[in-house]
Amino acid sequence: MVEHPYVATRQDPASAGSTVISTASTFAHATLAATGWIALCFAAPVLAQARDVTAPAAHVTAADVTAQIETMRRALKPGQGFAYQPILRAGDASAAIEYWRKPGKPAVHPDQAEYVVVLAGGGTMISGGTMIDPATTNPTLIEGSRIVGGTTRQLRTGDVFLIAAGTPHWFGVTGERLVLLGTKIPQHRE
Repeated sequence: MVEHPYVATRQDPASAGSTVISTASTFAHATLAATGWIALCFAAPVLAQARDVTAPAAHVTAADVTAQIETMRRALKPGQGFAYQPILRAGDASAAIEYWRKPGKPAVHPDQAEYVVVLAGGGTMISGGTMIDPATTNPTLIEGSRIVGGTTRQLRTGDVFLIAAGTPHWFGVTGERLVLLGTKIPQHRE
């Protein structure tokens, strides 16, 4: 059992509710391989708001993504543990850069799967299990006090994972930061 302030876990891949693919490739190679279906969903650095896409795909260079991450780093205030910058929207789907300096609360997105690429830094992801003390923050987010019975995975630059809609998850930070590209994909339930 691994203990965290928000999480009590056990190593059990069957209860994870998510899939992680760890790669040792470069950021560009991992992005190209992992986002074939969404075709490099990045936007220009210093975006005031996410771009809406009407074309089948959008593209921004890795240099633009790196510049956006640096802009977010500089904008973080002392003690601020998290920054979120939407960079692309297509209908109900959205992609955003998440910059973590310290862990947040466990979360569930009831009707959204989350496809994630680790852009920089490292950390821990705990997924699956049961969220304790769930409270609805908004229609797309439920937060809790901790997760019991989830699976712990180490995250490194280039890792790719998919968290199924309704799956509890939590991110810890190893070192100075954990920077993610998170794409929320609506799951229409009947």
